[in-house]
Amino acid sequence: MPDRSKRKQEKKMAEQVRVVVDAMGGDNAPVEPVKAAVEAVTERQDIKVILTGKQDVIERELAKYSGYPKEQIQIVNASEVIETAEPPVFAIRKKKDSSIVVGLNMVKKQEADAFVSSGSTGAVLVGGQVLVGRSKGVERPPLAPLIPTTKGVSLLIDCGANVDARPSHLVQFAKMGSIYMEHVVGIKNPRVAIVNNGAEEEKGNALVKETFPLLKECKGINFIGSIEARDIPAGYADVVVCEAFVGNVILKLYEGVGAALVHKIKEGMMTSLRSKIGALLVKPALKSTLKSFDASEYGGAPLLGLKGLVVKTHGSAKAIEIKHGIFQCVQFKQQKINEKIREAIQQEVVEEKEEK
Repeated sequence: MPDRSKRKQEKKMAEQVRVVVDAMGGDNAPVEPVKAAVEAVTERQDIKVILTGKQDVIERELAKYSGYPKEQIQIVNASEVIETAEPPVFAIRKKKDSSIVVGLNMVKKQEADAFVSSGSTGAVLVGGQVLVGRSKGVERPPLAPLIPTTKGVSLLIDCGANVDARPSHLVQFAKMGSIYMEHVVGIKNPRVAIVNNGAEEEKGNALVKETFPLLKECKGINFIGSIEARDIPAGYADVVVCEAFVGNVILKLYEGVGAALVHKIKEGMMTSLRSKIGALLVKPALKSTLKSFDASEYGGAPLLGLKGLVVKTHGSAKAIEIKHGIFQCVQFKQQKINEKIREAIQQEVVEEKEEK
């Protein structure tokens, strides 16, 4: 019996997805990352969370919790912290014992399957490409968050990694985004659209005009044409392709308008006794609706096209967003998204050689 129990334990350990969480990253560290780790392992047995950062600080924070499976959380000491204001390339080179560098190196050495951080976006992007490395054939790894729509979710790709993208980069974004939406979100034959200032093919800047025909001819994606910003929340496309400058503006405006709208709704409900009674009646339905439009429910933005999984959550992320980011990593790993992206990109390279 002890042998059988031991074998079960070994099998469970082998099946666990090892996710490194940067315990020092973000505005709310270490409180929220540690809370997220505890909640994640309490809810699921198929996860092992590795917290990187100052060991004494993390241990003090963990001591606040009880009743969670302690064997599913590991602490790896990292004495340094990369601050948001630090130049990313310099910080990655100099602070080799930072929570970000230590975590990314664990993914590189295959001591972990994924890395989640709310810390410096620049450092995570640079570290992801330099330390973890790009998959063969991937020109530029994009940041790709899921954004809520009236029909569910869409993937916004790229939202912060490649400001000066080329047409070939956007074509790869479309392919990677299609794979992600099909295998992680479960949308068969996802609709791909490029962000434009009009629906007509001849509209757009030089980048969009050059990319449009390439996407039109691209095999393996369901390209439906251009999408205007106002149509994104309506869920007209499953994969929304753009370069990082446009993507970041869309994402930040999306979040800002959402927060302002929620604030105004709450304010309006408190104006009179009648509105307060009405608010009480609609509260359950309203809460459910607003939750479906809360970006934190969908985790972070994966940096697609790397040899390992790197997920960036908001700098102000609460435990719920980080926890969903951890769960996102499990699905990503189980669906072998990196392998599927690598196969798709390498197939593209083979086809290009054959055409020549």
